[in-house]
Amino acid sequence: MDSLNGHFKISPISPAAPGPLYGQIVEGVKREISAGRLKPGQPLPSFRTLAADLLVSVITVKRAYQELEREGIIYRKQGLGTFVSENGAARNRDARRREAEQLMARSIREGVEAGMDDREIVRLAQRIIREKRGTQP
Repeated sequence: MDSLNGHFKISPISPAAPGPLYGQIVEGVKREISAGRLKPGQPLPSFRTLAADLLVSVITVKRAYQELEREGIIYRKQGLGTFVSENGAARNRDARRREAEQLMARSIREGVEAGMDDREIVRLAQRIIREKRGTQP
């Protein structure tokens, strides 16, 4: 997909990609909010427009929007459309932090089960952080 409402871009979604299509839409919108390309109060495309742009069903888009609305990231105004909520970025950031914590806990558990001690796990985490940030030790 090239753009949503001509204002921002999300990665194309694919049935071959991991996760359901609606989840890919949810993650794409969250990425755009996190990157600051979607601002509070900014309108999102209608269900039909986004479905046509992404070549998915209206039901898929509706489910994605419902999930985002349930999380407080977007809101709908009857007759006016769907918008990024004022606290959408903060809620998105909080949700991502909770998810990161869960993933880190799982990774640490896997490391412990693989026989790694605390130091090894911490060194590995530090190395990965440096690699992701492009810094040297």
